[in-house]
Amino acid sequence: MAVYSMTGYASAQRALAATPAEGAARSIPARRLGLEIRSVNSRFLDLSFRLPDEFRQHEAAMRERITAKLKRGKVEVRAALESDAEGGLPDPSTRLLQKLVSLQDNIQTWLPRAAPLSVSDVIRLAGGSEGRGSEPADTVLELLDEAIAGMLAARKREGTRLAAMLKGHTAQLRILAETAAPLVPQLVEQQRQRFLERWTEAMALTEGATLPEAAQDRALSEATAFAIRIDVAEELTRLASHLDEIDRLLAKGGELGKRLDFLIQELHREANTLGSKSAVLEMTRISVDMKVLIEQMREQVQNLE
Repeated sequence: MAVYSMTGYASAQRALAATPAEGAARSIPARRLGLEIRSVNSRFLDLSFRLPDEFRQHEAAMRERITAKLKRGKVEVRAALESDAEGGLPDPSTRLLQKLVSLQDNIQTWLPRAAPLSVSDVIRLAGGSEGRGSEPADTVLELLDEAIAGMLAARKREGTRLAAMLKGHTAQLRILAETAAPLVPQLVEQQRQRFLERWTEAMALTEGATLPEAAQDRALSEATAFAIRIDVAEELTRLASHLDEIDRLLAKGGELGKRLDFLIQELHREANTLGSKSAVLEMTRISVDMKVLIEQMREQVQNLE
C-alpha cells in the first residue's frame, strides 16, 4: 500500500453545451465548467467549498465523495463557470428588461432618491437570472471524481518522496546509534583507571593508612556507580525498536501519519536521555545530530496522511 502526503492539488475542466433558459427568449450559451481541489496538512479532515450558486445543491453529494476517498487534510474545493459567448456577457431578453423597468419604477415610487439602474447593473442581473442553470449532478460529480483522482496521484507522489526521505533518516540514526554503543564501555574503563590512580595518590599522601585492597574496592564501586549512571544501553535498544517500527510502517503504507508522529516523539525522548547521560563530547555530538534528524522527520511526518 502506498504512502500518501496530505499536500496535493488538481484541477479538471469540462465544456457544457448550450441549454434553454427557463422563461428566457434565448438559450444559455455554451459554458466551461472548471473545478480545483487542493489540500494541506491537518490533524483531521477539514472540508471547505467555494461554489457558484449552480453547484450549491450538489455540495452534500460532493462532500460525501471526498470523505469516501480522503481521511485527513484541510481540503478546499473551488468551482467556476465561464461562458463561451462573445465577450462572456449575457444577452438579456425583452421580458427580463421589461421586468427590470417595472421593478425600478415601483422602487422609485417608494424611494424617490434611489439611483436608476445602470448598464452594468442590468448586465449583472441578467447574468444572474438567465446565465444560470441547474447543472446535472452526474456532470458535477464526474468532474469532481476526476479532480480527486488527480489530487490523490499528486499526494501519492509526494508521499513516496517523503517516505524515501524518512527511510534515509532512519538509516542515519542507526549509524549514529552504532557509533554511540562502544563509547560507554570505553568510558567506564577510563573512569575505573582514573579512580584507581586517585586512590593510589591518596594512599601515598596518607603513608599507607588506607589498605590497598580497600582502595581498590572503593575504586571499583565508584566505577560501577559511574557505569550505571552513564549506561545508555536501554535508550539505544528502545531507539532501535522505534526505528524498526517506523521502517515497518513505511513499508506497509496506508494511514500512518498519527502513528509515526507518536514514534517520532519517542525517538526525541530517547535522544534527549542520551544527551543527559553524556559524559564525553562525542556522545553529546551524537545526541545533537540525532535530535536534528528527528526534528526534520517530525516536520515531514506531519504532512503524511
